[in-house]
Amino acid sequence: MTLPALPVNISAESRIDDCRSGGGLIRGPEVLLHATLPSRQAHLQTRTGNELLERLQYFRLSPRVIVDLGCGTGNTAQRLRRRYPRAQLLAIDPEFAMTRQARARQRFWRRFDCICAKALALPLKDQSVDLVFSNLMTNWGDDPGALSAEMRRVLRPGGLLLYSTFGPETLKELRSAWASVDPEVQPGGFADMTQLASAMSHAGLAEPVMDRDAQVERYADVWALMDELSLSDTGHGLAGPHRSSSGSTQFEAMVSNYESLRTGAGIPATWEIIYGAAFAGTDTRHIGNQAVAGEYAVPLSALRPRNPSGAG
Repeated sequence: MTLPALPVNISAESRIDDCRSGGGLIRGPEVLLHATLPSRQAHLQTRTGNELLERLQYFRLSPRVIVDLGCGTGNTAQRLRRRYPRAQLLAIDPEFAMTRQARARQRFWRRFDCICAKALALPLKDQSVDLVFSNLMTNWGDDPGALSAEMRRVLRPGGLLLYSTFGPETLKELRSAWASVDPEVQPGGFADMTQLASAMSHAGLAEPVMDRDAQVERYADVWALMDELSLSDTGHGLAGPHRSSSGSTQFEAMVSNYESLRTGAGIPATWEIIYGAAFAGTDTRHIGNQAVAGEYAVPLSALRPRNPSGAG
């Protein structure tokens, strides 16, 4: 099959057409939330995706190249394609199964390229992307500095990063339940807004703006929560040790602590969502993952007046 030419430097092995599980640019498990998760988390992803798409109205954008980073099964990519029909859209995910599903969801009149790649090693040229859109990609908490630097590398000066991710209050009840049993167990570990802002500013992403939202879900019992986390990519590493690794006594003590929070609706679990936006600064000394102190300019023409009655 002859692949269409792309305006960015994408190697053939990273294209879904030739990608195979375990090969190409799939180098390990990124922790991402996808649309194939259990219904509650799929609903959360849809809600945050809708919010991010709504926020695009506040920016004057005519992007030539868009990256949907952590695209999952391609639901958001389809909507980005409808919004920006003239742009080259790259749906990127480290999971081969996700990119296969994203490719299968395409319509022949609304095509986009599906690529297997890790967020920290994108197969894209420097300064080749106008918009990076990323919904609930949780590895912002793993190394926000490195991820910010990679976003700055691929974005053109004035390019926009628009994202959502989990905040440190996520699963705070589970952390509390473990605290008195084994203080060394720290489920979660997401970066807070101060850490994200610092990492982005240091990488050359100008004037990062963030806000947060918290949602409390209810579960029948601790086992229902743990089962949902174990079934999802988002839950990888969040639940803490299971009974087999922590010991039956410790695990049951954690369950007892958690059960003390029960109400008539079940046990609570908090999901904190951080929404953020930042522009790639015009100081190109940051390209190549090397940060140097400098000033960053964002043209006012890139911003739309905000509707006072609108959300965002």
